[in-house]
Formats: sequence, structure tokens, C-alpha cells
Amino acid sequence: MKRSSSTQVQALAQRICMSAHKARRVIDQIRGHSYAKTLMLLELMPYRAFYPIFKLVYSAAANASHNKSFNEADSVISKAEVNGGTIVKKLKPRARGRSYPIERPACHIIIVLKDSSKKKTDQDIFLETKNVWRDPIIERYIEKEREREKKDGSKNKSTRFPPWRKPKSSFPLVRTTKKLLHRSPGR
Repeated sequence: MKRSSSTQVQALAQRICMSAHKARRVIDQIRGHSYAKTLMLLELMPYRAFYPIFKLVYSAAANASHNKSFNEADSVISKAEVNGGTIVKKLKPRARGRSYPIERPACHIIIVLKDSSKKKTDQDIFLETKNVWRDPIIERYIEKEREREKKDGSKNKSTRFPPWRKPKSSFPLVRTTKKLLHRSPGR
């Protein structure tokens, strides 16, 4: 069961007669922008795909103001995705009694508005960080750094290198991660 956050509202449009690729071209440009800026961007786009997305963003804002009494000025598009829908296959009559197959693709569009004015609750923070993917190599590196800090008792990262050698790049980090990566599990 999907839990809805108290600071998010979504609107869903299904079976829009348009290619998912063409709708994604518009969606990628509005993701992360505020509600007012999104409407301005959509009105200025030269694509046919802007109209159903414009209506959907407007509908999501109406849902937010009516159902959860959000202020539209504080709303931000936190998530916008386009998924492929069904493809209707038809035959178009051609010359000399032949037929030519055509495909009419459809797509599903989801817009999630987030109220940026409200503070996050503990449940919202948990739901956001629950499915975070973590790289085991970097986790091991962080763990080794914490152990070194406990052993040395210093949290100053500048003590890692002698004062005459100030690295300009992240080469020591890369070298350490390579050691961790190529280390056999028996060591």
C-alpha cells in the first residue's frame, strides 16, 4: 500500500495519446521548478505535448489547494514522470488494396507537487531516506575514516597529509577506494 506524505499531492493522467518520448522531453524541463515558473515554461514551449502536461500541473495545484489547503505559490514539482502506455495498432488502407500498419502510442503522466513551506515530519524524512541506495565501497571508506578518527582522536582532515604536501585533487580518496575495491575478502 502506498503511503502519501502530508506535504505532497499528486495528479495522474492515463492513456494520453502521445509518445512517452515526446512527453518526457517536456517533463524533463519542468522537474524541480516552482509552480509559477512551471506554468510560464509550459506556455512558452513550442511542443504539442505541453497542453496535457499544463492541464495536469494545473489539476495537481487545484488538488493541493482544495484537499490539503496548500498555497500554490509555495508548491514545487518534486516528482514528474512519464511511463509508456498501451499501443493501439491499426491498419491504414493504401493503394492497390494493400494495408499499412500504424501504431498509436499512449503514455501515463504523474505529477507530484510538494509544499516547500511546511516543515518535514519524522515520517516524511523516513519515507524519503528509506530506499536510498548506498555504495558499499564508499560506506567502507567512511567506516575506516571513523575508525581512524577514533584511534587518532582528531577530526581535522588536514592532519592526514604532511604540511608540505597539500593535494589539489581527490587522488588519495581514489587510491583508498581502489584498495578497498581490490581487497580480497579473506584479508
